[in-house]
Amino acid sequence: MNLLDLFRHQTDLQALPAGQVLFKEGERGNFMYVLMSGTAEIIVRNRVMETAEAGTIVGEMAIIDDSARSATVLAKSDCKFLPIECDRFTFLVQQKPEFALHVMRVMAARLRRTDAIL
Repeated sequence: MNLLDLFRHQTDLQALPAGQVLFKEGERGNFMYVLMSGTAEIIVRNRVMETAEAGTIVGEMAIIDDSARSATVLAKSDCKFLPIECDRFTFLVQQKPEFALHVMRVMAARLRRTDAIL
């Protein structure tokens, strides 16, 4: 699923300059985000686990299970993120089942990469 196409008309983007943190591991999270432009690092326990590019989702676990963030997201270049709050996430899951499948696939891929590292 191409999230850049799905959200191409959205204007409520959050700009984040290079070197700034979107959120930190251990914080509470009320939003997940779609990286609309730029690159960002996903860091777990001070280790870069993934370099995210436009179209990547971040923060999905905290919105799904209402727990603390499992990672830190750091902008490597100037970024624009689309915030998705819980109600919008629920709406997307209900109205676009392919969105829910996309989120599950992202989570499964990240878990497999983490398993391979361990």
